[in-house]
Amino acid sequence: MLFLKKHAMRGADFSELRRKDVWSIPITILREVLINALVHSDYSQRGAPIRVAFFDDRIEVENPGILLPGFTIEDMKQGVSKIRNPVIARVFREINLIEQWGSGVPRIFSEAEELGLPEPEIIEIGMRLRFVVWLSEAITPAEHPASDKVTPQVTPQVTPQVKKLLNSLNTEMTTSEILEKLNLSDRKNLRTTYLEPALENGLIERTHPDSPRSPTQSYRLTDYGRKVVESIKEN
Repeated sequence: MLFLKKHAMRGADFSELRRKDVWSIPITILREVLINALVHSDYSQRGAPIRVAFFDDRIEVENPGILLPGFTIEDMKQGVSKIRNPVIARVFREINLIEQWGSGVPRIFSEAEELGLPEPEIIEIGMRLRFVVWLSEAITPAEHPASDKVTPQVTPQVTPQVKKLLNSLNTEMTTSEILEKLNLSDRKNLRTTYLEPALENGLIERTHPDSPRSPTQSYRLTDYGRKVVESIKEN
């Protein structure tokens, strides 16, 4: 949720007595979609992460695991519940992240209708389930990490360590190669201070995203990362 809010523009509605935050992306819908992905993921698929992808007209949340046998997408829309991970589901219920079994998906569709958004889509792709949340309008460049232009508001958020990493990644590089290039010796420091912030902000990507611990894992700049590098050089 912090990642989603970081890339959403927040305004305010003062029409009532108390201020109400207004987001450029449907935060309440995405909260339900993320909870659904966490509870129903097939965790036996090792190295298969939950993915959140931003596009100009939509946000996609994808988790490993297709629907359980005999369970359909239409069942989900109708509020029928079939739980893959009962322990996780029970914990989420106890901490009030789930109000009632099967209530999340119908709430997503009704919320989208109330906000005037296109109907969300649920798609089975290979061994994964993708939830597509359509937006009412395109995210502006300042809000969207994959846009064609990097605005001045985005670049200053990049730390000196991440800038150093971005400037060194002129090709695909392994962890060892990055350590040598940056003249570092501490792998943990590289991971927490350089790689993870850059990955979280969509500036770099793994060459094997489904297998983070792959022995042939390397890192490279994303299109957004290259634009940030260009913007840093210009500034």
